[in-house]
Amino acid sequence: MTAGTRPQVSPYAVFDRDSWRALAAGATLPLDEGQLRALASLGDRIDLDEVSTVYLSLARLLDLHVEASRRLWAARSEFLGDATAKVPYVIAVAGSVAVGKSTTARLLQTLLAAGPSAPRVDLVTTDGFLLPNAELEARGLLGRKGFPESYDRRGLLRFLAAVKSGRGAVSAPLYDHQAYDIVPGAAQVVDGPDILVIEGLNVLQAGRRADGSTAEVFLSDYFDYSVYVDAAETDIQGWYVERFLALRRTAFQDSSAYFHRFAGLTDAQARDTALGIWAAVNGPNLRSNIVPTRSRARLVLQKAADHKVRRVLLRKI
Repeated sequence: MTAGTRPQVSPYAVFDRDSWRALAAGATLPLDEGQLRALASLGDRIDLDEVSTVYLSLARLLDLHVEASRRLWAARSEFLGDATAKVPYVIAVAGSVAVGKSTTARLLQTLLAAGPSAPRVDLVTTDGFLLPNAELEARGLLGRKGFPESYDRRGLLRFLAAVKSGRGAVSAPLYDHQAYDIVPGAAQVVDGPDILVIEGLNVLQAGRRADGSTAEVFLSDYFDYSVYVDAAETDIQGWYVERFLALRRTAFQDSSAYFHRFAGLTDAQARDTALGIWAAVNGPNLRSNIVPTRSRARLVLQKAADHKVRRVLLRKI
């Protein structure tokens, strides 16, 4: 350090791949290649070595936090003479479209459920709290789907508040990606799991009221831990385009699919269309609403262009 300079200060401890992998030395991987393929989202390139390098250590760290929470609950219950049941431990997974947060959330659900205490782990995505397309269209928001204002944030807050109050059988709406809309009358029931993983674009955003003022209650007020899946925007954009091209060859071929109109595009047309959607919707949402929340996460997984996590940022305690 030269005279007059200050040491760099950060709220995060930084781990490279080798040092992070070493934290799970000796741990057994509880899934095989076929199970991993079933968990991975379309276009998210991941293999068992990546799971062993990154996600096993993350699951072990989360196990420590969940167990510490359980011990604190037991000690507090004894101190207060209170027999109230423990509420679920809530883990949020945030990040951009196409960055791999859905794969991360499903992996965490699988790995945590295979932990020493075999906890019951539920997974809910915030897609179910998007407003129905008809309502978005009526509000002039269909072209801003995924932005904070396109969600039923009050409904999502009520859901999380009910979960963290210990209420049983709390319902969350379901979303159909093929139809690109909420499934009318369908719901996922969350009934007192040990751990709840909640995944979505908007989970770390503060949100605003209709008058533009900041909300008094944030979604993150109900989180016990948060993970942000990060990558350079140019890489995420490339992954989004690759996924769009893959969907054009698969899901978009279904005549009932919302995006069936894109099935007949040439490669060049599909690429231009995907880039146009990124420029109009996903890119601005990432820059304005998602990236600014990265510093609120307890842990950040930073991905390289090959989808592999190159380093892990862990908030100091």
